[in-house]
Amino acid sequence: MPPKLNSMRLLESHRAPYDVLTYEYDPERPPDASDVARQIGLEPAQVFKTLVVFGASQSRPLLIMLAADRQLDLKRAAAAVGQKRLELMPRAETERLSGLKVGGIGALALAARRWPSYLDRSAEAFGRIYVNAGQRGVMVGVAVPDLVRVLGATVIDAT
Repeated sequence: MPPKLNSMRLLESHRAPYDVLTYEYDPERPPDASDVARQIGLEPAQVFKTLVVFGASQSRPLLIMLAADRQLDLKRAAAAVGQKRLELMPRAETERLSGLKVGGIGALALAARRWPSYLDRSAEAFGRIYVNAGQRGVMVGVAVPDLVRVLGATVIDAT
């Protein structure tokens, strides 16, 4: 079991049950979210990646969680969050602002920053999804309603 992370403490403080799955993270060959799903023995549709985006009229970054096997539709997501346009934040800027490394970015780990969080509607097909715990190699499984409640997330059509 990895050391307890802030994301786990947050879930516990909200009495949201969770489980932890770990995987081997190789910085020389970083896995994409679908690779992570395979390593932890789940379908990519149940493992969610967190993307950091920004909009022209939004002062803070936005977090959009979507399944490993899906691609973000920037136009559709922009309309869903009330923006004219969204752009993916560049990797270096994402790491600088979040304090997390790409491959270890998770909305639960960034909850203290109060960045607006959005969850793709495809998550509703599952009782539990897995999201990054805020550290490369560590995923937490949490019930979708608990994730939405803890983060104050909005469910949208983003893919």
